[in-house]
Amino acid sequence: MKTVAGTVTHDPPPATSGRQGRPLIVTEDAELLDDLLRLCAAAGATPEVHHGVPQPRGSWEAAPLVLVGDDAAHRVRGTARRRGVVLVGRDQDDSGVWKRAVEIGADHVLMLPDGEQWLVDRIADVAEGVGRPALTVGVIGGRGGAGASTLACALAVTSAREGLRTLLVDADPLGGGLDVLLGGESADGLRWPAFAASRGRVGGGALEESLPRLHALRVLSWDRGDCVAVPPQAVRAVLAAARRRGGTVVVDLPRRLDDGVAEVLAQLDVGLLVVPAELRAVAAAGRVASAVGMVLKDLRVAVRGPYAPGLDDREVARLLGLPLAGEVPLETALLRPGEGKAPPGAAARGPLARFCTQFWERALIEAGAA
Repeated sequence: MKTVAGTVTHDPPPATSGRQGRPLIVTEDAELLDDLLRLCAAAGATPEVHHGVPQPRGSWEAAPLVLVGDDAAHRVRGTARRRGVVLVGRDQDDSGVWKRAVEIGADHVLMLPDGEQWLVDRIADVAEGVGRPALTVGVIGGRGGAGASTLACALAVTSAREGLRTLLVDADPLGGGLDVLLGGESADGLRWPAFAASRGRVGGGALEESLPRLHALRVLSWDRGDCVAVPPQAVRAVLAAARRRGGTVVVDLPRRLDDGVAEVLAQLDVGLLVVPAELRAVAAAGRVASAVGMVLKDLRVAVRGPYAPGLDDREVARLLGLPLAGEVPLETALLRPGEGKAPPGAAARGPLARFCTQFWERALIEAGAA
């Protein structure tokens, strides 16, 4: 049994097998109920409320989380023991709360207001369903114009075509906007500046629904305004929310490293460094790899031709001291000017889409998600 009073802990909630569920509140304390309802609303959950143990007891047994007010502890005594019961009170000096918690089989004792953030996080977990986090891949250019944004878009489009929940994140405010590259600059939905004030936990479902939907995936990009930075804590909260939804997250990274980019790197599973096969690009990529490698441990090189004399994809990887992800093929259709052309990776039988499909197959197996 854990207490949440003053120090916020982060123990995992009971397993819910990825299913969503409604938390159960048991209390007759009107003031406490108001607070618990407020916290449920902050977590995006609609609870079931009872003054005592529900009759029949199906919801007591099935609820992924049960919040028992200290006033109601005596009314649930003797009920079937189960995980995920939290005894909620206010009196920090009441030593009897421990005895009551043991009597009802509570996993946690929580005191308000100190434990509010902990409780919001736990309620949000059960409201969204706790499952495998998204496989999160970052793409960064070894030098300017390496084609990192094109590869990031192609990876996201390919993932979505395979039926995976997919989010494409534009982490480069000076890159012109991935929504433009996907032909959706005028699509309805929020952009990065709308999340600049985000703190704490962001609801994954609410985030997903708020973003533009393009080519069967969600896109978080930049608008055409003056905002070119989002606070690191907001970046952390938004990306964590995206990962909780499962599927895949693809992040197009800038070559400069700041606190916001460091927050992204800390949440990546795999990084792809896109390097044109020419010596100056390899030299520039070495500096990028050195900086990124301080945070991201799994960084791989994706080599793009044409090749300078004496270079091939394996030699580029050897010079950089990185594992080889493969050769990124040239897709000539992307080089032809024209309005309304398909986004990178849209041609399922094209060379770029095949590269991306093979990458996902390997990466998902490595992550144990296939």
